[in-house]
Amino acid sequence: MNNAQLNIATPSSEMNAMGLALLSAVMMGTIGALAQAAHLDASTITFYRLFIGAFCLIVYMTLTGKSVQILHQPSKQNVINGAMLAGFMAFYVEAINYINMANAVMVIYLAPLVTALFAHVLFAEKLNRFNIMAILTALMGVLFILPSLDALNDDPKQWLGYGYALLALLTYSGFMLINRRPVISTPYQSTLVQLIVGACCLLPFTFSNPVIPTTQQWGWLLLIGLLPGFLAILFAVKALRALPAATFGTLAYIEPVTVVLIGWTLFSQYLTFIQLIGCGLITIAGLIQVRFSNKLS
Repeated sequence: MNNAQLNIATPSSEMNAMGLALLSAVMMGTIGALAQAAHLDASTITFYRLFIGAFCLIVYMTLTGKSVQILHQPSKQNVINGAMLAGFMAFYVEAINYINMANAVMVIYLAPLVTALFAHVLFAEKLNRFNIMAILTALMGVLFILPSLDALNDDPKQWLGYGYALLALLTYSGFMLINRRPVISTPYQSTLVQLIVGACCLLPFTFSNPVIPTTQQWGWLLLIGLLPGFLAILFAVKALRALPAATFGTLAYIEPVTVVLIGWTLFSQYLTFIQLIGCGLITIAGLIQVRFSNKLS
């Protein structure tokens, strides 16, 4: 058996996986801006994100000689994770209809902390002092960016937005935890099944109130399917095969930094000085994780 089959990461493969995790996080961070540009409802956007992502993956696998992997018996784990993926994506897009992108993504990114703690209990993944330092630093950054309770008004729509963000947090945590379990399928097979199952979960919602996208909207949907759909999910699944949940979870904090910067530059969702400090702390946490992930346990 090779290292991939044994799910053992060498130092070089772990660094490659970290690079994939960072790329995945950045591309994931573009979904809020792309979704707002598309001007479509959450279920429609998420359906096409998954459906186009699955189509791109099938084309990629065919062109790279992996077509024999397309038809296979999917595992229950990948089927369940497809539903988790659909829920995470749809709830996040729905949340940004009620609250700004930065607040929504910061609530969601308590999920890596929750995931690391559950992985420690369920899968015996040890948290070394560097893991703990990085997680706490990232969590502190999140707390700096989130608004205070005094800043929240009595608008029920905002609470609805935070409710959707909480649901996205829970489904995202489940997605990461389930992907840590060993499966016999390749990363390409796992990603393909998860994308197709996720799209099927949203199919009834999408076609219960069908919308015909305009030419411009199709352009945005194609970008959504390619970047935060196909590439981001494939990179995340491959990275999770080689990285502990704590490492992947901390590196994933680059996504909210990306979201905050996009919201600031493109949508005039300005950051306070405290929020800028929070972004800096999240970035530092990622650097700590990359630099010291292989140190003492």
